[in-house]
Amino acid sequence: MDKRRFLLAGPALLAVAAMGASGAARAAADAKTKLVVADQSELIRHLLDASGERKKVGFQLELPNFAGGPAIFEAIRAGALDMAYVGDTPPIQARAAGVNLPIVATFTRARAEYRLVQHAGAGVERLSDLRGKRVSYVEGSGRQVFLIEALNRAGLTLKDVTLVHLRVAELNDALRARAVDVATLAEPHVTRLSKQIGVRVVPDPLERQLLPSTSYIYARPDVLADPQKAEAIREFLASFVRAGRWSNTHRKDWGQHYFRNFQRLDAESVAAIQAAQAPLEFQTAAEALPHHQKLIDILHSAGSLPQHLDAKGSFLASYDGVIVANR
Repeated sequence: MDKRRFLLAGPALLAVAAMGASGAARAAADAKTKLVVADQSELIRHLLDASGERKKVGFQLELPNFAGGPAIFEAIRAGALDMAYVGDTPPIQARAAGVNLPIVATFTRARAEYRLVQHAGAGVERLSDLRGKRVSYVEGSGRQVFLIEALNRAGLTLKDVTLVHLRVAELNDALRARAVDVATLAEPHVTRLSKQIGVRVVPDPLERQLLPSTSYIYARPDVLADPQKAEAIREFLASFVRAGRWSNTHRKDWGQHYFRNFQRLDAESVAAIQAAQAPLEFQTAAEALPHHQKLIDILHSAGSLPQHLDAKGSFLASYDGVIVANR
């Protein structure tokens, strides 16, 4: 079966994938097994390296870095990736496009990681001030649903702002050039641009009460159905969850490794970022389902989904035991 047919396959293939993931007779991943996982901001790579978990991986793990969910979606649809770390919107948009990429792991932080950031002259003090502003819009990215919810809280819709369609990699330059008034960014870009060009976060207290930061790891069904790949995924998820747990209990070491050494931020900025950052939490499919349904409902109500979806169809629970055992 070709890759496209696997991506479009339905419940029958998912049943096979579930058996491959959880079967008692599964084969151990050997050293020749290769797993290609899309990373973003090199987060996974640095979590595994800093925690020492990368050394425990007994197969070939590749972590190509991407800027945003849309670019990842194209790569995984082309068969260049086995699985991917994405924000909260890409799995929904993939399903809406008829592409089946089951979520095998969910990780979240109770406070939003995205921030609504404006250039120094934008004059946005409250969410309601977004009316009429030029606002970045990255369709298929987690930034999409975050913006829609911000507008909802202010009693606005997408029609009340001027949407500037951009790729994730273009957001910083768009703010620098004032091609947009407001962009949805995450750290370390918020802090970096604040120091470089004086951008500031929309100060409305509601801005910090928007959607929690939720990310997923989704995979191609044909990869999940491969016993060697399925075992590699189990080992990868176990290492990733343990690395996330390590970052919660070793915040100073993690801050030094990732924000200071890799992102090249000063100590004051790192302290501020980490003080505002909630701990990393890993969820089972059942635990993640209610929030995922909320995201679907927000997108559908805004007219950004052609049909309403049931969140249950997004998840594969076969790896829940790995999550629970290592979190």
